[in-house]
Amino acid sequence: MRNRKIFITAAITGAVHVPSMSPYLPITPQQIIEDAVRAYEAGAATCHLHTRDPKTGAPDASIELMREVVSGIQRRCDMICCVTTGASQMMSLEERLTPIPALQPELATCNAGSMNFVLADIAEKIPDGCGWEKPYLTGTRNNTFSNTYTGLETYVRTMNANGTRPEFEVYDPGMINNIAYFVKKGVIQTPVYMQFVMGIQGGIPASVKNLLFLKETADLLLGEDHFFWSVAAAGRYQMPMAAATLALGGNVRVGLEDNLYLRAHVLAQSSADQVLAVRNIADALGLEIATSAEVRAMMGLKGALSV
Repeated sequence: MRNRKIFITAAITGAVHVPSMSPYLPITPQQIIEDAVRAYEAGAATCHLHTRDPKTGAPDASIELMREVVSGIQRRCDMICCVTTGASQMMSLEERLTPIPALQPELATCNAGSMNFVLADIAEKIPDGCGWEKPYLTGTRNNTFSNTYTGLETYVRTMNANGTRPEFEVYDPGMINNIAYFVKKGVIQTPVYMQFVMGIQGGIPASVKNLLFLKETADLLLGEDHFFWSVAAAGRYQMPMAAATLALGGNVRVGLEDNLYLRAHVLAQSSADQVLAVRNIADALGLEIATSAEVRAMMGLKGALSV
């Protein structure tokens, strides 16, 4: 579905990067809130949220932390909060689903299939003696990020029951086929919202050819008027893929979850730095940036007062 305006998502902290990689990675609830608000002020309509242990920086899906983050953002701005259900690939289905009935967010991520989500190479970039960081990263070599058909249906039905629109995280083309299957079964409602996540080890590589293939596959299986799409690309691929996505009429996700840098050898000091960089590209292409209110209307979201 081609938008008259494009929108930007800021992925604030994630569960991929570790604190020793950047002093700017948000860790505490207050740091996550501040980064989200700065991204909103820079032009991001939505934020993609994970939480971390405030003391160690390790991924932590505590509902108390997520409640503090979401309520803190909503007190300060009108940003749409997209809550993760992929907090850690080591968590059970029940643990990952906890925020949905508890918070009933407007948006929540729904990973659209199982995959090898490998972070082990990141461990080579950090020094020894960083506590949990290296074992956590290297442990992903022997783990599968499980998102079975039973799990996928459970996620979607739980979101439907709580007035939460799923944001489907698509790491390879087969996951679009999974989504199409559940659309035909009447489990997933249209228009579908998909985030094409590219450049993760274990998923589809980040290239313009692969992006075109993802978009063409979605057009074929879902119909081009029956889905919204956005692209998140990891690491150094973030801005080149953002530019290609905007040129093709898609929406863009940036943020410190996906890339710690603004440009080669220059750390981004906040997700807002990357949001502003995307805005500059959009301006050069003559594209308008949608507000949170416009995105809510576009997707039929229920509004922050219902969270």
